[in-house]
Amino acid sequence: MPEQASAPVNGLTPQAQLIEMARGHQVASMVRVATQLKLADHLSEGPRTAAELAKSTATDAPSLYRFMRTAASLGLFSEDAEHRFSLTALGEPLRSGVPGSVHTTILSLTGELFTRPFSDLLYSVQTGKTGFEKQYGMPIFDWLGQHPDEGALFSDLMIGFHGPETAAVAAAYDFSGFKTVADVGGATGHLLCTVLGSYPGVNGVLFDLPHNADGAAALIKGRGMADRVRFEAGSFFENIPSGADVYMMSHIIHDWNEEQCLTILRNCRAAMGPGSRLLIIEMVIPPGNDPHPGKSTDIVMLAVPGGQERTEQEYGELLAKAGFRLERVVPTDSAVSVVEAFVA
Repeated sequence: MPEQASAPVNGLTPQAQLIEMARGHQVASMVRVATQLKLADHLSEGPRTAAELAKSTATDAPSLYRFMRTAASLGLFSEDAEHRFSLTALGEPLRSGVPGSVHTTILSLTGELFTRPFSDLLYSVQTGKTGFEKQYGMPIFDWLGQHPDEGALFSDLMIGFHGPETAAVAAAYDFSGFKTVADVGGATGHLLCTVLGSYPGVNGVLFDLPHNADGAAALIKGRGMADRVRFEAGSFFENIPSGADVYMMSHIIHDWNEEQCLTILRNCRAAMGPGSRLLIIEMVIPPGNDPHPGKSTDIVMLAVPGGQERTEQEYGELLAKAGFRLERVVPTDSAVSVVEAFVA
């Protein structure tokens, strides 16, 4: 065994580190139950004992105390000498209906939509096929199309999971000087409206499937963008609206296999004018062994939709097959980068 592999990290031996990794699902379950019981909401007005919380949450007081004590060790809450629990800064975003809330996001990420496919991760590694399709009998986006309530929650999840990236993208990439930005597969328009909010002279086209029209209309109106953004319904596997200066796709290409990606990219290329540019917003995997969100998300892509995250070189190769030239990769103050490409 290499010498460095046996050295303790943060006081933990390799054996202890591996055991902690294997117990990760227990931590996820703790966070899920705390969210399901809305404990952060119940503690928002001040410290409460487990007995008091049990009355509000219809739980067993002794069992809830044991749960709260362990959740406090994770940093979600803190316990004082009188055994009263308070909300911490880490637990604060678990509150529902507040700015920056991850309440819905946590419920989605720890729910069956993700846990069932991951129970078949070995199958995905062995076959290259998704655990989701093995569990549910169809690809995830087909399934979401047949379950609109789950589809709406999935859209909320995407906003919660990727929400902080939108301001980072608007700050990192200069959209000034453009007349029209098309957000291809932009769901309800969170990214597009964020970008336009930083660039008053730019208008937008939001292109997505028809079932997103109502949600998009509500978000666009709520952001005061009704006179600057129009929604167009359609599928990027069939055609994409022409006439925009910038075609933007955020967390789209990573969802699909290579053949499907090439179809999307070629449809985009067909819609683009000579001076148009393509922006692919994704977690570009860096070289080396350091942790990066794109690496763990890549395994979600393997198990759930069947797509993948890519390195800069892999994006260059994919784009070239679709008739594009990778111009540059623009980093942002978030996990994503902006992959800029032009028609070759």
